Amino acid sequence: METGIKKRVHELYWEHDINCARTTLTCLSEIYHVKLEEQTVHAAIGLHGAGGFRAQCGLVEGALMFLGIYFAQEGRSDAEIASLCYQFAEEFTDKYGSLRCYDLRPGGFSENDPPHACEELTGDAIEFSSAFIDKQIK
Repeated sequence: METGIKKRVHELYWEHDINCARTTLTCLSEIYHVKLEEQTVHAAIGLHGAGGFRAQCGLVEGALMFLGIYFAQEGRSDAEIASLCYQFAEEFTDKYGSLRCYDLRPGGFSENDPPHACEELTGDAIEFSSAFIDKQIK
């Protein structure tokens, strides 16, 4: 699966030019066979550090959105889903050191940034998110 995720991330970034949050949502929905509504995908358009503001990372935001979609579909309560989101954020922070795009983006930010600088991190974060979900499935 690891190679498949990285290949899919590359395709979504370079052929479709979509952001990290939508890439995360798309990959997780494909892994777990969940249909995403068009409106949900549109809601994630600006979720790459708050539209580039460098706030919460889109890799986190996309995964959190997916946790809500997936576990609601599985019948989990709002409180259980919120708890899973908290646990995910805590574990993500433990692994990557932050939830903020500003801190996570390789090389930081500059006017001459190459496109899709977070491609490798995206693949790793989606693998992390998938492993987190797998641990939660009963």
